[in-house]
Amino acid sequence: MKARSLRLTEATQGRLRRLNLYTALPPITLAAVVVMAVDIRSWWHTLVLAPGVIAALVAFERWTANDIGRVAWPCLAVAAAVWPVGAFVVGSPNAYWGVTSVASLTLPRLTRHRYAAAAGLLAFVVAVGAGRLLMEPGGDAFARYVLTPGGLTLTILVLAFAGERFYDIVQELEVSREREAELAVIRERVRFASDLHDIQGHTLHVVKLKAALARKLVHSDPGRAEQELCEIHDLVSDTIKQTKELAYAQRRLNLSAELENAKNLFEAAGIRVRITRESEVDARVSEMLGQVLRETTTNILRHAQGTRVAITLTASGITIVNDGAVGNGPPELRGLSALRQRMVTDGGELTVTAEDGEFTTAAVFPAFSGGAR
Repeated sequence: MKARSLRLTEATQGRLRRLNLYTALPPITLAAVVVMAVDIRSWWHTLVLAPGVIAALVAFERWTANDIGRVAWPCLAVAAAVWPVGAFVVGSPNAYWGVTSVASLTLPRLTRHRYAAAAGLLAFVVAVGAGRLLMEPGGDAFARYVLTPGGLTLTILVLAFAGERFYDIVQELEVSREREAELAVIRERVRFASDLHDIQGHTLHVVKLKAALARKLVHSDPGRAEQELCEIHDLVSDTIKQTKELAYAQRRLNLSAELENAKNLFEAAGIRVRITRESEVDARVSEMLGQVLRETTTNILRHAQGTRVAITLTASGITIVNDGAVGNGPPELRGLSALRQRMVTDGGELTVTAEDGEFTTAAVFPAFSGGAR
């Protein structure tokens, strides 16, 4: 007999175990004492009935520890043997208590054929009681050995299956909680990876661009080459600072600084820049728009072959257009895909299009289209 176990954390299992032991063990122990006290009329009756009581208590203790599968079969076999011996030899109408108790803990956790096993147990209890009627016929014996054991066994099994459903719900909630925690960790890792990509990816491509420029100027214009190397040094230092701030959740992007940085980078690469401010950007969306600008700037420097870039700012959005698109149709989003998901979560929209040689990135938050408030 293989019983399934609940998938619960050790903390939850420990709380349920203590709850069951404190609330259910005393009445079960009291019931065992009453059963033996009522039916025992000689010292050797104790030897016959005690194993059933002990089997029931052992099964309950292991059940509270979520380990019923290991002792289910031995306890059930012992308790099942006590019922016919108690009924036929001792004349105990309560000897069924042990087998019913063990079965109520074991059968609901079977991996299959649970209801068939419950029906078989009920038939066994009733059959043994009916067999006693051959020795003690009469209506009183029928009530004590058949009607009462059968009725109580059926009631206890119904309650046991209902209780097991409660534990199934607890298990489902526990699994859901674990999955939600795992998803939260995954979301945080994706967010961190996206931010780290914004910082490191942007910096590395700018360093590559400036290093190539310094290499060209090292002989023809040493002063300008030295200036580029100093800027590379400052850029790397700033990136290290931003990475530390990211690690301690202190990083905040400044849109104005990103605009100035993008302008300088584009001009250093020989790309003309036009910045149009139609209105002041709402402070609540400034940081996200700054991330969009930074990622788009990196993409243009890395992939595009354009000669001009137009940046337009509104209260709730930013549009970046460059003439370096190749072909028409929806382009690959690359690093912007993660930003698009984050913007959607925050109520924004991010679209990227390539048409007639122009590559357009547009980010907008419709909820803030009325301007800064």
